[in-house]
Amino acid sequence: MSFIERQRGLTLTELILFIVIVGAAVAGVLSVFVEATRRSADPLIRKQAMAVAESLLEEILAVPYTCPPGATCNAVTITNRTATHALADYNGFTMTGICALDGTVIPQLSGYTAKVEVADEGTWNGANGRLITVTVSAASESVSLTGWRGAY
Repeated sequence: MSFIERQRGLTLTELILFIVIVGAAVAGVLSVFVEATRRSADPLIRKQAMAVAESLLEEILAVPYTCPPGATCNAVTITNRTATHALADYNGFTMTGICALDGTVIPQLSGYTAKVEVADEGTWNGANGRLITVTVSAASESVSLTGWRGAY
């Protein structure tokens, strides 16, 4: 008795057809990733904006609620940020191009803008309070952080 052994494997046609199908599927998935990346915000810009907003909010939360006795408090500007300020002095503060506390311009952040709003929020658990909103913008990204400060 003679047995004819059947060969196993793929034909060239089956292999080419498999490559075409897998190639089309990979191209479709990659086009979705490319489009999602193109429409998403640049994470570096968002992280830098968040770091600037956090730093500015911490700076504001560290100042006295009201002007200390004997001190002269004026509205905050880029050049007088190290002077003594009260919390309300930061209302309306704007920076186009981010500067360090001492007024030194940070060239890598020249395209960023920071704005501060300080609003009276009445009383909270018997203490006067103010709502602080810091908004940092760059390109099409904008980050807002909000803090609440009581008169303690």
